[in-house]
Amino acid sequence: MAEIDKIFKAYDVRGIYPDELDEAVAEKTGKALVCFLNCKKVLVGRDMRPSGEKLFEALVRGITSQGADVIDIGLCSTDMFYFGVWKEKADAGVMITASHNPPEYNGLKITKENAGPIGEETGLKEIKSLVAKGELIAGEKQGKIEKKDVLKEFGKFCRGFVNVKKIKPLKVAMDAGNGMASLVAPEVFKGLPIEQERLFFELDGTFPNHEANPLKEENRKDIEAKVKEINADLGIAWDGDADRCFFFDEKGNFVPGDFVVALLAKNTLKRNKGGKIIYDVRCSHFVPKTIEEAGGIPIIHRVGHAFIKKSMNDEKAVFGGELSAHNYYAVNNEFFFDNGFIPALQILEIISEEKKPFSELVTAEGFHHSGEINSEVAEKDAKIAEIEAKYKGSAKNIFHIDGISVEFGDWWFNVRKSNTEPLLRLVLEAKSKELMDEKVKEVLGLIRK
Repeated sequence: MAEIDKIFKAYDVRGIYPDELDEAVAEKTGKALVCFLNCKKVLVGRDMRPSGEKLFEALVRGITSQGADVIDIGLCSTDMFYFGVWKEKADAGVMITASHNPPEYNGLKITKENAGPIGEETGLKEIKSLVAKGELIAGEKQGKIEKKDVLKEFGKFCRGFVNVKKIKPLKVAMDAGNGMASLVAPEVFKGLPIEQERLFFELDGTFPNHEANPLKEENRKDIEAKVKEINADLGIAWDGDADRCFFFDEKGNFVPGDFVVALLAKNTLKRNKGGKIIYDVRCSHFVPKTIEEAGGIPIIHRVGHAFIKKSMNDEKAVFGGELSAHNYYAVNNEFFFDNGFIPALQILEIISEEKKPFSELVTAEGFHHSGEINSEVAEKDAKIAEIEAKYKGSAKNIFHIDGISVEFGDWWFNVRKSNTEPLLRLVLEAKSKELMDEKVKEVLGLIRK
């Protein structure tokens, strides 16, 4: 039970293979999923991690033992998996991946129909309870396994979100990090008039070149160098399961995720006039400003894909974006999903249309953002209460959408709790770099004292 408690997270199942997550857990999870949802058809995909095949066999054994059929789409990115669940009209889906984690990890992302996320508040606790009990009796019949290839359909689907005829010849450096973009990116960008310089496009779940996590600075060095070496118009890098892409301007500089959100929101609103756009509490105030100027309706929101997808459904939003490079789209007010390839296509379209260097499209005077800064704090709730008491009398506005957000005339900050670690996460923005540095020091001093 201790290991079950450890690996069932807020949004998925994840742990070190085989010490924490093994075949027995995968098989029980497959059984529990079918029992909980009473589903008849489950789509399953996996990334390139060495343990993926064994976990797949065990998971499918559990699903089919309960009488449900399996659609096996094989190796895929997580966003391609979401597409498959929706396109094949599956009752549920399981993606075997640990996203950007090191190679010794693996995990299970579980969805219901239309790839609606199953997290701790929407069924994962119940599935965990069934796994822990381990008393699931086999069904009356054995389910069947059907193999399907949805890669070509997925590539066409992604290209449908832009006008590919507008994309001009551009030189693009791409780093797949030996992850699933190695398989998917060539299909998505097929037929486009771009010159691709590819780095680490060999599928290898041991990640021999660097971790497939571009949020860490040390994992960006290769793509930054390649952009400058070949005089590329931009660089694109993906995480391990390729549901997030990260951008670099023509100088090799990393482009913060919230500035990308602003560009994508503006581009999306051209096709969805007056639409609602969701952005998370960590994003620069440049994001809602851009959305309003483009005629959209900005909606600030808590962090987390399960929460944002639900709110996109509730609000009928046309786009959502997070600082962490999760970007969300909508189809027919029924399929709400994050995607790591549509943003790349949109950025190619934007640069082509604007006829400006990428670096000039991601500058905003008066918006100096710290990025996320983590601090280890044992009593997280008490510390947040202390922060509120400190600023209650002087702040223009304080709200609690996710942790605490405190706003002044020329600066603001958000402090929120990590879901999985004893950490408080700070983001802060000010109208000048000097003020930002000063206030970061002030707030961190309060958090860490």
